[in-house]
Amino acid sequence: MTYHIIKNLTENQIAELVDLYKNEFWSKKRTSQDVAKMLTASDIIIGLVDDSEQLIGFTRVLTDFVYRATIYDVIIKPTHRNLGLGAKLVDAIIHHPRIRTVENIALYCLPEMIPFYQRWGFTNETGGIQLMFRYNQFVQEVNHDYQP
Repeated sequence: MTYHIIKNLTENQIAELVDLYKNEFWSKKRTSQDVAKMLTASDIIIGLVDDSEQLIGFTRVLTDFVYRATIYDVIIKPTHRNLGLGAKLVDAIIHHPRIRTVENIALYCLPEMIPFYQRWGFTNETGGIQLMFRYNQFVQEVNHDYQP
């Protein structure tokens, strides 16, 4: 299978991304309007498309380009999983010219995904630093994505 990396999504690819999100517990209620807004606010977007320009993988980064970057939404179309495409997405981010010199790159993942990300030097040993959340009650009432 051949694929190539894209940095921007077409309207059709945004719709395909929304469909990809519908397959995941953490993103199944995302709407087209919110995803379009999210893409506009993301600093780096990496998509994987097949020969017919259909979206088969996606990730994005929020960053200040100096000290911190956070990778979000590493996602592969279910029919294309276990082919090494997730690794291609992470490689594209880690080696991105604007991310390569960022001091600290973070991401969220399920415990079973920790070994996957450790290949790039990610660790869950944070020296006692704890991740904290503040759930926005208004957003929960609107789209019910996360429940504390």
